[in-house]
Amino acid sequence: MVKFSKELEAQLIPEWKDAFVNYWQLKKNVKKIKLSRKPKHNSNTTTNYDFGRSIFDPVRALARKLAGDTTHVEAREIIQVKSRVSTGDGEEEEEVYETELDQLFSEEHEVKVFFEMLDEELNKVNHFYKSKETEFLARGEILNKQLQILLDLKRLVADRRRKNFGGQTGGGSGLLSRSGSSLGRNSDSSERDSENSGSPTDSGTDEVVAALEKNGINFVNSAVRGKNKKGKPKMAMRIDIPATTPTKTIAAVTSMLWEDIVNNPKKTAGGGEYINRKKIQCAEKMIRGAFVELYKGLGLLKTYSSLNMVAFTKILKKFDKVANQQASASYLKVVKRSHFISSDKVVRHMDEVESLFTQHFANSDRKKAMKFLRPQQQKDSHMVTFLVGLFTGTFVTLFSVYAILAHLSGMYTVGTEGSYIETVYPIFSMFALVSLHLFMYGCNLLMWKKTRINYNFIFEFQPSTALKYRDAFLICTSLMTAVVGAMVAHLILLSAGFSPQQVDFIPGVLLLSFVLLLICPLNIFYRPTRFCFIRVIRNIVCSPFYKVLMVDFFMADQLTSQIPLLRHMESAACYFLAGSFKTHRYETCKSGKMYRELAYVISFAPYYWRAMQCARRWFDESNVDHLANLGKYVSAMVAAGARLTYARQPTQAWMLVVLVTSVVATLYQLYWDFVKDWGLLNAKSKNPWLRDDLLLKKKGIYYASIGLNCVLRVAWVEAVMKYNPGVLESQLIAFLLASLEVIRRGHWNYYRLENEHLNNVGKYRAVKTVPLPFSGMDSDG
Repeated sequence: MVKFSKELEAQLIPEWKDAFVNYWQLKKNVKKIKLSRKPKHNSNTTTNYDFGRSIFDPVRALARKLAGDTTHVEAREIIQVKSRVSTGDGEEEEEVYETELDQLFSEEHEVKVFFEMLDEELNKVNHFYKSKETEFLARGEILNKQLQILLDLKRLVADRRRKNFGGQTGGGSGLLSRSGSSLGRNSDSSERDSENSGSPTDSGTDEVVAALEKNGINFVNSAVRGKNKKGKPKMAMRIDIPATTPTKTIAAVTSMLWEDIVNNPKKTAGGGEYINRKKIQCAEKMIRGAFVELYKGLGLLKTYSSLNMVAFTKILKKFDKVANQQASASYLKVVKRSHFISSDKVVRHMDEVESLFTQHFANSDRKKAMKFLRPQQQKDSHMVTFLVGLFTGTFVTLFSVYAILAHLSGMYTVGTEGSYIETVYPIFSMFALVSLHLFMYGCNLLMWKKTRINYNFIFEFQPSTALKYRDAFLICTSLMTAVVGAMVAHLILLSAGFSPQQVDFIPGVLLLSFVLLLICPLNIFYRPTRFCFIRVIRNIVCSPFYKVLMVDFFMADQLTSQIPLLRHMESAACYFLAGSFKTHRYETCKSGKMYRELAYVISFAPYYWRAMQCARRWFDESNVDHLANLGKYVSAMVAAGARLTYARQPTQAWMLVVLVTSVVATLYQLYWDFVKDWGLLNAKSKNPWLRDDLLLKKKGIYYASIGLNCVLRVAWVEAVMKYNPGVLESQLIAFLLASLEVIRRGHWNYYRLENEHLNNVGKYRAVKTVPLPFSGMDSDG
């Protein structure tokens, strides 16, 4: 049977861990009470509750029970929990509980400490629950207003379309049907006919506009807006849509420069009002997401209440067992009367959210609504574990076969290695680096799960489709099995006498197969993950036009560690697109000027994308730290360019430039790694030179990680060491350094997300903040 302490650890909300009952410390206090009572039980002066028991005790107990159970009444009065009203610094009045002990416990210090801490925990839980309840209820009120504004705007759009098209409401009703709203769909034919005359519709429109303005909606230039032919004011609605895409970003920048042009009322065929329907659709999507997050937050608060109630019950039962008294009944009554248990506002609000969401965002289909509000997580499959083991064994076997065949065929001997390495190596090493990165990501997922880091919330992944560590290992092992299998087939055909021109298509077919699998629209082989990856890469490449999310800049940081892979992609693309695999002249690409110049672009691109993301985040958040982070990537870009130039022009002057730029960039990166990304090197921390909160129990791991990161950050020193290895040795060294950088990045990933998680914990942030579209209202969260 699983102990409750472990069960609580597994089920509690990580971001709210500090707000839960400190069950573990209370257990320690109960153990102290037990230890303090042991000598008393052994002495003759104390009462031994087990001494002198007889066969008539059950009969006597039954008699006492029939007589009114006075003993139990006395037990309930051993402790008395009183409440008083306390006022904080500028805060509202709240009820605070204090326990008074009877003479039986008054001289026992350990019991006093236990109940004092129990009172503190009860007050802490009540205070946190009340604050979160108030926050979520206020958020719900704002969302109700936003939803009402959305429905009113849809009604305006439907009325205008019916007016313009002579009662044909296809477009308006279609827009309304997306949200399931019944507003605007129940108008009878007499009302439609009267719209052409103007009076009923105009009066209805005026009523809707008045309701919108009453809800805090301001129309652009509402005081001086122009009039249409019928004397009615033209309307231009301001809807705050986040600039998350290039189109919205350009529109936002344009509106800043020339707001009147963007928001100017457009003339329609009927000379009526103009409201941007696309913005209304975006607003609907934003409000729907806000409702989902509100429902999630209410569910977490409900879980918080039930888990704490069980914790209080369990710890009081342990106390009764140790103290040989029935003190829990009185205290549990107080716990049940406290706000976090007695309040039913959260449950009622969850029902209201379900009802609203089902009606307006799911076409009154509750089953469909629950897919949004309560997404089901994937269950772990034993088949995935089996396939991971199968592919791992197959990969090891095939790699052993490849090593034996390569030795027997003399493929890596002097004279034959150049052609083989230059044509085959870029493809296979590219897949090897991808597989290594996937393996490190699988290790990250495993460690994040073990240390209760909520990576799905941080990355905003859907729990139902999010990749798990077993899935990452399966993708890694299956990929490497296919790659090594292709390597073995390629080598066997070469050894059998086939010419390189005949078999060099194998790496190309392998590359093409994986590209097609990546973009395959069929729901096979982790389609949500594949499409998410493509979407994130698109956001990175199009920086700074897309709004930067955590997953976007996290992936962009991964790309800065995969520059060798991008260079191999350049070599492979040139080799196959230029037709070099037919002539088997691998030097054709490398001798081209464009190829050499493109190497600078590829080396700069990941740093440029990351720098543009920093610029975009500074623009959105006005945080100067993002500009400082941008400087880090600029320095890395300069250092990479200097090393490339030095590799082609190995002069003393360029060597000095490489040393200066690389040292500056490395120090910059190390500072940012340790202080900003990992949150370490805090001189005032209770953990020397680390941080106050650590998820890993052994502090030595953090110090070792700092040292390892320093060593792997200076791997660029190899670039300035002048020695002339052979073709095979140089490629192996390059692959080793690239692999070490991937390992360093995987190592960096864990601490980066640990620090992000602890920041969320420090702010009790367990629900995503969703911006709301209509100006004049408070934001969601």
